[in-house]
Amino acid sequence: MKTLKTHILVVNGGSSSIKFAVYHRDKKLKNILSGQLNRIGLKNPEFTVTNNHTDEKSKIKIEATNFNEATRVFIEWLKDQEYFEEISCIGHRIVHGMEHSRPEIIDDNLLEELHKIVEFDPDHLPAEIEMIKLFKEQFPQLMQIACFDTSFHTTIPQYAKTFAIPKKYYTEGIKRYGFHGLSYSYLLHELKKKSKTEAKGKIILAHLGNGASVAAIKKGKSIDTSMGFTPAGGIVMSTRSGDLDPGVAGYLMRKGLNAEKFNDLINHQSGLLGISGYSSDMEDLLEQEKENKDAALAIQIFCYQINKYIGAYTASLGGLDVLIFSGGIGENAPVIRSRICKGFNYLGIKIDERKNKKNKTIISTKNSAVKVYVIPTDEEIVIAKNTKKLYINTQVKTS
Repeated sequence: MKTLKTHILVVNGGSSSIKFAVYHRDKKLKNILSGQLNRIGLKNPEFTVTNNHTDEKSKIKIEATNFNEATRVFIEWLKDQEYFEEISCIGHRIVHGMEHSRPEIIDDNLLEELHKIVEFDPDHLPAEIEMIKLFKEQFPQLMQIACFDTSFHTTIPQYAKTFAIPKKYYTEGIKRYGFHGLSYSYLLHELKKKSKTEAKGKIILAHLGNGASVAAIKKGKSIDTSMGFTPAGGIVMSTRSGDLDPGVAGYLMRKGLNAEKFNDLINHQSGLLGISGYSSDMEDLLEQEKENKDAALAIQIFCYQINKYIGAYTASLGGLDVLIFSGGIGENAPVIRSRICKGFNYLGIKIDERKNKKNKTIISTKNSAVKVYVIPTDEEIVIAKNTKKLYINTQVKTS
């Protein structure tokens, strides 16, 4: 058997940011280092790194006017790190994976397939593909592995993922895919560690952050989720519109808005930002809620829409055993969790506000009919585990 190198690089690239982590490939996958490049393409881009052994944080001054330049800066920095020679493979978060139900080794065929669906996700896929190519150019010896956000939801039944448009469009790939799958996979795994019985029950997962979605889980499988053909669907998000009457698209296009501008409108100008006219950040809106009626309205709409989805998914599941909050808002905004849960007295959900304010793992009371958890998500560790498994299996087969 070949001697395997000991480190895994995990990369989570978006249109304006790159998150990364380096793991030591032992049984527990120890996180050695993590960091991110933010504000790519904007003034004063940021490159921050945290050494997870010492908790030492550092900021690196960079110049990067676009994603390509930022990726090259990251690669050059990576080459200078003492652990670089021990990196065995790279795991990528790929937001859109069509019908791929498991991680895949990235080869020319997969890259060609991703190129064909760029229009499905123009906000993420072009940057992800570009990053893969740059790593391949610089480190052709390193295996690259794609971990798809959509894989978790490939179990959704056809009646829940089919849109009511002519069938030919379904065959072209226009259907509900769902996203945040890596996060949901992690949350389900964490729940299983706490209670195998609960993990087999009727569960609703709420990943509430800049991007936000809700998923219904039955017997450990996704049966429905709020995001659809793209990550713009579902509930109101920081800058994404969520569900929108399709007639709005036709109306705006007749007024001269082309497809590219419409995509920018619903992904970058809408959501909490569009409603409030003030900020896309929930913390900012909560601070201004009493003085700014539009900020208050944005918060109200956000909570109301999550209420609707949880209620609908409870019906789809035939009841509810567990509700899990995660994501930046879900993990850190007790007042939002409280407002959402107050709408479910009829389900027997009872929140212990003392525990809720302290962001405890379990925030429901002992006599609550539904157990309510707050579980911080970790997409990177899911990518690292999947990458490790596929890499080792491949090496064993070729040894």
